[in-house]
Amino acid sequence: MGRTGAGYETIRISQSRRISLVEAVTNVTVGYALAVAAQIAVFPSFGLHPSFGENLAIGALFTGISLLRSYTLRRLFARLS
Repeated sequence: MGRTGAGYETIRISQSRRISLVEAVTNVTVGYALAVAAQIAVFPSFGLHPSFGENLAIGALFTGISLLRSYTLRRLFARLS
Protein backbone atom coordinates (compact mmCIF):
# COMPACT_ATOMS: atom_id res chain seq x y z
CA MET A 1 0.00 0.00 0.00
CA GLY A 2 1.12 3.53 -0.63
CA ARG A 3 1.45 6.18 2.01
CA THR A 4 -0.57 9.38 2.07
CA GLY A 5 0.72 12.92 2.35
CA ALA A 6 4.03 14.49 1.28
CA GLY A 7 3.64 13.50 -2.36
CA TYR A 8 2.42 9.98 -1.73
CA GLU A 9 -0.94 8.70 -2.87
CA THR A 10 -2.84 5.74 -1.54
CA ILE A 11 -2.85 2.74 -3.86
CA ARG A 12 -5.46 0.11 -3.17
CA ILE A 13 -4.85 -3.33 -4.60
CA SER A 14 -7.72 -5.80 -4.43
CA GLN A 15 -7.41 -9.56 -4.55
CA SER A 16 -9.37 -11.72 -6.92
CA ARG A 17 -12.02 -13.92 -5.31
CA ARG A 18 -9.97 -16.99 -6.17
CA ILE A 19 -6.85 -15.67 -4.42
CA SER A 20 -8.96 -14.59 -1.43
CA LEU A 21 -10.33 -18.14 -1.20
CA VAL A 22 -6.83 -19.64 -1.46
CA GLU A 23 -5.62 -17.27 1.28
CA ALA A 24 -8.56 -18.11 3.56
CA VAL A 25 -8.16 -21.88 3.11
CA THR A 26 -4.40 -21.63 3.68
CA ASN A 27 -4.94 -19.54 6.81
CA VAL A 28 -7.43 -22.05 8.26
CA THR A 29 -5.26 -25.06 7.35
CA VAL A 30 -2.10 -23.59 8.87
CA GLY A 31 -4.01 -22.43 11.96
CA TYR A 32 -5.51 -25.89 12.45
CA ALA A 33 -2.13 -27.62 12.11
CA LEU A 34 -0.51 -25.18 14.55
CA ALA A 35 -3.35 -25.62 17.05
CA VAL A 36 -3.06 -29.41 17.00
CA ALA A 37 0.74 -29.24 17.29
CA ALA A 38 0.47 -26.78 20.20
CA GLN A 39 -2.06 -29.03 21.95
CA ILE A 40 0.22 -32.05 21.60
CA ALA A 41 3.13 -30.04 23.00
CA VAL A 42 1.31 -28.16 25.78
CA PHE A 43 -1.52 -30.36 27.05
CA PRO A 44 0.78 -32.86 28.85
CA SER A 45 2.18 -29.96 30.91
CA PHE A 46 -1.32 -29.57 32.36
CA GLY A 47 -1.84 -33.27 32.97
CA LEU A 48 -3.98 -33.71 29.84
CA HIS A 49 -3.20 -36.68 27.61
CA PRO A 50 -5.75 -36.84 24.77
CA SER A 51 -5.26 -39.31 21.94
CA PHE A 52 -4.18 -38.05 18.54
CA GLY A 53 -7.77 -38.36 17.29
CA GLU A 54 -9.04 -36.38 20.28
CA ASN A 55 -6.44 -33.68 19.56
CA LEU A 56 -7.68 -33.51 15.98
CA ALA A 57 -11.29 -33.18 17.17
CA ILE A 58 -10.43 -30.49 19.73
CA GLY A 59 -8.47 -28.58 17.07
CA ALA A 60 -11.43 -28.83 14.67
CA LEU A 61 -13.82 -27.52 17.33
CA PHE A 62 -11.64 -24.51 18.10
CA THR A 63 -11.04 -23.90 14.40
CA GLY A 64 -14.81 -23.79 13.84
CA ILE A 65 -15.22 -21.33 16.72
CA SER A 66 -12.43 -19.19 15.30
CA LEU A 67 -14.01 -19.14 11.84
CA LEU A 68 -17.35 -18.10 13.28
CA ARG A 69 -15.73 -15.36 15.36
CA SER A 70 -13.71 -14.08 12.42
CA TYR A 71 -16.70 -14.02 10.08
CA THR A 72 -18.91 -12.29 12.64
CA LEU A 73 -16.35 -9.58 13.35
CA ARG A 74 -15.63 -9.07 9.64
CA ARG A 75 -19.34 -8.56 8.93
CA LEU A 76 -19.68 -6.23 11.93
CA PHE A 77 -16.78 -4.06 10.80
CA ALA A 78 -18.05 -4.08 7.20
CA ARG A 79 -21.38 -2.80 8.47
CA LEU A 80 -19.66 -0.07 10.52
CA SER A 81 -17.55 1.20 7.63
